[in-house]
Amino acid sequence: MEVQNLTYYLQQARETAKQEEMEAKEIEPPQTTTTWNRETVPEVMKIVSTKVPQRDLISLLLVSPWLYRTLTSFPPLWMVLDFREMNKAGDRLIAATSLPRYQHVKQINLEFAQDIEDKHLEVLQSKCSVSLQKLESLNLNGCQKISDKGIEAITSTCSKLKVFSIYWNVRYVKTTFRLSFALQIDPKMQIFSVLWSLTCKLSFRVTDIGIKHLVENCKHIVDLNLSGCKTISDKALQIIAENHQDLESLNLTRCVKLTDGGLQQILSKCSSLQSLNLYALSSLTDKTYKKISSLPHLKFLDLCGAQNLSDEGLSCIARCKNIVSLNLSWCVRVTDVGVVAIAEGCTSLEFLSLFGIVGVKDRCLEVLSRFCSKTVTTLDVNGCVGIKRRSRDELLQLFPRLRCFKVHS
Repeated sequence: MEVQNLTYYLQQARETAKQEEMEAKEIEPPQTTTTWNRETVPEVMKIVSTKVPQRDLISLLLVSPWLYRTLTSFPPLWMVLDFREMNKAGDRLIAATSLPRYQHVKQINLEFAQDIEDKHLEVLQSKCSVSLQKLESLNLNGCQKISDKGIEAITSTCSKLKVFSIYWNVRYVKTTFRLSFALQIDPKMQIFSVLWSLTCKLSFRVTDIGIKHLVENCKHIVDLNLSGCKTISDKALQIIAENHQDLESLNLTRCVKLTDGGLQQILSKCSSLQSLNLYALSSLTDKTYKKISSLPHLKFLDLCGAQNLSDEGLSCIARCKNIVSLNLSWCVRVTDVGVVAIAEGCTSLEFLSLFGIVGVKDRCLEVLSRFCSKTVTTLDVNGCVGIKRRSRDELLQLFPRLRCFKVHS
């Protein structure tokens, strides 16, 4: 059951619990049933509740008075606020964090929530800061009305933040067009000409300034998702690299202003990185890709669309022995040489996409099978016209554990 109003469902749960208790007094259940309901079920639910989404837990409050009492007294229920895709999320967030039960909230999810703006985050800063002091995870994915101003407000209150995500913050704050023209007359030549000028002013929401606020206010970030924040520059990466050297996960998908200079700062200082997403950053070169070899703990690497990645660069990446997931889709310069290097170096590989690479042939799969046949479960070679043995049955002969044959649709 999807919960639209937490307060409403809590009230309903209380009423249901009260009614069931009254009925229980009239019809006394067998002792074994009572023991099961009052002791066994709550104990089981304490275990299960750690794996169940918060919305489902709220729904369980309606099941029985014993469950209601168990769950409402169980701290993990009140450590998560999940408003993803909800309307009026800003008002809901303020209302929830004003309640005493949410004074120890650790995770807030506002992914693609509606009606969440800077003003709501400023209210949290001024009136609900106590509730955010233990916040560890904040998801603002798709919240396109949040700007640098909102990030400054919210991060100033949650110094213990470890996970921050603001994917797809791409809408403009303001777009203004100014159209002017001038009429020029040459009396001698009797020529009339009209000069038109068009000025377009665009300003984006999250910029290097917002990242600076995040970095200065939150010293313990280990997981950072800036996917789609198209205005952040190398300056932001420099700030991140200087202050978050324990960073474990970084997503820079479609951050198109970044260059080799900014990425090399990250790669030289953030050696704890385990996950790095450089999807659709086509301007990067082997200067960056070779430097990836300095990440000994790297497990996940997404280089989809890395059109400048060469076999030499990929051979350097092969020194990252712990890689289990590698996306090389549309890395058009790669050939068998690079893939063979990966096969020989990354023997724990489970996921590999070679989608759209026309320069690879059957030989690279044969070598890959020799080193990784017992680990690979996902392999996408669609569009690899140089690979002739790529039917499902032929791939299964090389990789018996293969379960997924297509990553891109």
